[in-house]
Amino acid sequence: MALHLYDTASRSVREFHPARSGTASMYVCGATVQGIPHIGHVRGALNYDVLRRWLIHSGLDVLFVRNVTDIDDKILTKAADAGRPWWEWAATHERAFEEAYTVLGCLPPSIAPRATGHVTQMVELMQRLIDAGHAYAAGGDVYFAVSTFPEYGALSRQKLDEVQQGETLAEGKRDPRDFTLWKSAKPGEPSWPTPWGDGRPGWHLECSAMATTYLGAEFDIHGGGVDLVFPHHENERAQSQAAGDPFARFWLHNAWVTLSGEKMSKSLGNVVSIEAMLRNYRAAELRYYLVQPHYRSTIEYSDGALSEAAQGYRRIEGFLRRAAQRTGTVEPGELAPEFVAAMDDDLSTPAAVAAVHNLVREGNAALDAGDDAKARAAAGSVRAMMGVLGLDPLAPEWAESSAAETPARAALAELVEAMLVERQEARATRDFARADAVRDRLLKAGIAVEDTPDGPVWTVKEA
Repeated sequence: MALHLYDTASRSVREFHPARSGTASMYVCGATVQGIPHIGHVRGALNYDVLRRWLIHSGLDVLFVRNVTDIDDKILTKAADAGRPWWEWAATHERAFEEAYTVLGCLPPSIAPRATGHVTQMVELMQRLIDAGHAYAAGGDVYFAVSTFPEYGALSRQKLDEVQQGETLAEGKRDPRDFTLWKSAKPGEPSWPTPWGDGRPGWHLECSAMATTYLGAEFDIHGGGVDLVFPHHENERAQSQAAGDPFARFWLHNAWVTLSGEKMSKSLGNVVSIEAMLRNYRAAELRYYLVQPHYRSTIEYSDGALSEAAQGYRRIEGFLRRAAQRTGTVEPGELAPEFVAAMDDDLSTPAAVAAVHNLVREGNAALDAGDDAKARAAAGSVRAMMGVLGLDPLAPEWAESSAAETPARAALAELVEAMLVERQEARATRDFARADAVRDRLLKAGIAVEDTPDGPVWTVKEA
């Protein structure tokens, strides 16, 4: 089965074929760097990182562009409220996002273009639209004329007579449905020169210009959150195609992380920051929590759900450590057919993770039975599958970061895992007295052990 992806534009799962043989091109809407990142922000980045890894595993060279919106109304407002220069405010929070992406294991993008670095390309795009009769200048602003593009609304299924852009009314706008490409300069705000007057770019114009600058007039995948379908992606598509660019062949959208049924957002005050999460959970456990659900399904955040996910990751980690202690260094092996089928089916990570846990159970059973060869083969396959998800517990980046972040826990894990291997060996030989003695020693030291179908899981008991 070849890779199939759900395309928002066609409302169907379509077989993926890259526009250029051997290369996949992806543009993902990155952060508007107005504040610190929360788990709702990084979920999409992780989803598209997994897709990118799967495309690479499938033999494709991936050009991956993730932009930075570093000029925006919200950035200007928050910087002014804080009494800081807008550019310094944007740069500070851009670094915070990059640090979050890195700590959660995202591969670095091929390029991360900033909007402010591409005004020349935006001016060229606006000129093309004006020349084609799809845009007009008025009072220093430039607008896209929605009624001139018959396909407007096809991506979001918006009815043309019901379109509301959410923009403030302006005197020169011919139609309230038209959206702003360029905003005329205002006192105290940054501005750039154009043939139509000084000003700054509109949000939608930025992404069209950056995407085509690096990926060409036509590229494979445009990704972003489901909240961007309208108006952002609808307007991107309209202005790009009106200018004559085929633009994105697939439109992918990840769902929200919600808290109490509402989208996690700063404006609602219901965010959970990355920093706060990493006080209680390792980065790999948080990544596992965010990539395990299907990218198109909503995650309703709760600490209980995150804790359960962390336990799931530890079960996988525990098996791999146990297999390595018993059989020696384990190298990544072959992917399970069930895993491949799941990933090719619109990146079905729940089924892919289920395939991992099935092999973990088989591997633990093989270790209990003394079948080291079977256990070693299972462990190699588990490593390979977790590697595709960016979550291989034995990969240097996770082992090193875990040791660097919590050296005490790393040392504790080494000791506890060795005792659990001793306990499992005792159980395998039906020496239950010795197995119980090991468990009692751990419990006395504050380590609770739970026997699960995937093997033993240990946790430090709360005081």
